[in-house]
Amino acid sequence: MVSDIQPLDRVAFELGPLTVYWYGIIIGFGALLGLFLAVRESRRLGMDKDVFVDVVLYAVPIAILSARIYYVAFEWDYYKNHLGDVFAIWEGGIAIHGALIGSVLTAYVFTKIKKLSFWKLVDIAAPSIILGQAIGRWGNFMNQEAHGGEVSRAFLEGLYLPDWIIDQMYINGTYYHPTFLYESLWNLLGFVMLLVLRRFNPRRGEVFLSYVIWYSVGRFFIEGMRTDSLMLTDSLRVAQVISIVLIALSLILIAYRRKSGLAKKQYEEL
Repeated sequence: MVSDIQPLDRVAFELGPLTVYWYGIIIGFGALLGLFLAVRESRRLGMDKDVFVDVVLYAVPIAILSARIYYVAFEWDYYKNHLGDVFAIWEGGIAIHGALIGSVLTAYVFTKIKKLSFWKLVDIAAPSIILGQAIGRWGNFMNQEAHGGEVSRAFLEGLYLPDWIIDQMYINGTYYHPTFLYESLWNLLGFVMLLVLRRFNPRRGEVFLSYVIWYSVGRFFIEGMRTDSLMLTDSLRVAQVISIVLIALSLILIAYRRKSGLAKKQYEEL
């Protein structure tokens, strides 16, 4: 019976007063797997394996903080009256664009201080980032968030989804589009695309910029299906506006860097 459907438990386990949520475990696993892949690739290109470990130690906490600040800023009408909820990150409510801003700025400062190539670092990291995003969306699944509009169970069954996904999309008496899944699959496909792309020795910076374009295209369309979007105005979704800006900037950067000669060197020669 539909009325008997119970959501999956968001809590993974408890250790005394400490409650560990699946949301955090899933995001942490995505970050660790991404780090492992980045370290392997850095070794192949002759970069010190400790570089990525060092940058992650700075980038991850800054990315989480900036992701939360970004989300809270665009939901300030709520949080200004619920200041205690500002720190309840285990309830969800982090924005990937905020995380990207924080982590990219951290990487830029790190490479300047260490006198490393910023473009080499982010080219190596790009596949890891999008894989981490693909995995991280399953944290939204556990929290029953980042979903789309109402659909029928028959619609979800028509997507050949297993019952445990369909049942988790049953929220307060209604089935919803599993937009978390659409984005996860889009990102997973992007991960494969980037792995293929870098084997063709693309020019400096173009693996990372291709990641930005790929992710932004998918996010633009999927965001239009979601019901929990951060809004710039009553009709403009923040993520869609940011996606358009990032696509345009990435294309301009690729064209400019090629024309100016900054992107002449191939990926493996960085």
